Amino acid sequence: MSNTISISDAKIILKKGEGRTIKAGGLWVFDNEIAKVTGSYENGDIVEVHDFDDFFLGYGFINDISKIRVRLMSRKKDNKVDEALIRTRVQNAWDYRKAIYGFDGKLFRYEGVTSDSCRLIFGEADFLPGITIDKFNDCLVIESLALGTDKMKEMIIDLCKEVLEKDGIKIRGVYERSDAKVRELEGLERTKGFIGAEFDTNVEIVENDIKYIVDVKDGQKTGFFLDQKLNRMSIRPLCKNARVLDCFTHTGSFGLNAMAGGAKSILSVDASDLAIDQAMENARLNGFDARKYEGDSVPLKDESGVAGYKCADIFDLLPSLERSGELYDVVILDPPAFTKSRASIKKAVTGYREINIRGMRLVRNGGYLATCSCSHFMDEDLFLKTIKEAARDAHKRLRQIEFRQQGPDHPILWANDTSYYLKFVIFQVVDEM
Repeated sequence: MSNTISISDAKIILKKGEGRTIKAGGLWVFDNEIAKVTGSYENGDIVEVHDFDDFFLGYGFINDISKIRVRLMSRKKDNKVDEALIRTRVQNAWDYRKAIYGFDGKLFRYEGVTSDSCRLIFGEADFLPGITIDKFNDCLVIESLALGTDKMKEMIIDLCKEVLEKDGIKIRGVYERSDAKVRELEGLERTKGFIGAEFDTNVEIVENDIKYIVDVKDGQKTGFFLDQKLNRMSIRPLCKNARVLDCFTHTGSFGLNAMAGGAKSILSVDASDLAIDQAMENARLNGFDARKYEGDSVPLKDESGVAGYKCADIFDLLPSLERSGELYDVVILDPPAFTKSRASIKKAVTGYREINIRGMRLVRNGGYLATCSCSHFMDEDLFLKTIKEAARDAHKRLRQIEFRQQGPDHPILWANDTSYYLKFVIFQVVDEM
């Protein structure tokens, strides 16, 4: 078993009236909440956290470089942070996914969705702060964003392998995608690469009976967005004989679910050439006629059975399609997070409003809009308010069909608002009467 857990004799004493987050069930202690520290420690060590009156609040790992000074691992005095505790957390995380998704030894089955992949560890929501592990078929991809769990990541990986192997799942490779800029806030270097033996980083997975090649080395985030699996399936009934526009397509997953639902044609768009190439590869892998449109060209209205792909900036393309008089039966908007901080939320609102106005104008009367936000700073109320304003400006009426969130393998820990980030809404779009 790799890595060790370093326990210090340090004690964190909070200021009177502080610690509201952890007292409400959260896991973070911020730097400005601390009155003093007694004892000695090194960053990444486990320390005790006490209230101003010396009441024990929990054990967590400390990092005085980060504004999140301590991330709690345990709240019980007799539940010390050791290998046994980490093993229990990993086992609990896997047992939870097996239970909610109806794991049959090979595939997860849930509400009509089938998949061989899931998010295995979701940081704070699985009580392992700062670490994410995705299971893509028989490979693991890890993203480590906090110093304490970064120091024990190999232990966590080994435990994941052990737990999975008990259910007959042999992990053939692990790839690290800890290359997010946020690591620098923890005093950590951005890094990516193999942990253990090398393997082919183009990993084939199956979801909703659609095959995908996941590029765990160079794809966005960990290579594939598992959080949308149920949402992708939910659009299928709307797409029978439909002309579909899939914006911010990434690896083409929404568009391919539209085609699997019987769409007449799709146009999938992304600003990344790499993403478009990957999306086209996935289309061909599933037997669809994939066609790339260069320059200013777009598919003609009568191109039946075509999975079309175009590399373009959505903010430029949508107005161009509108000027050309294009209309679609279904428009899908799955943008990246337009904001990763509260400081830029106003700019993000402008972006979300703009794409939704343009998207609504491209939906034929009585057609459908699927729109989402994956930024937790764009909270549910603000997101829905922004869509409402976009509908007003587009002179459209919206009839809500479904409001959905991230899949349950990305559980939402109520006391930790960062774990709730994905909002997904399907509307019928109606011209004003």
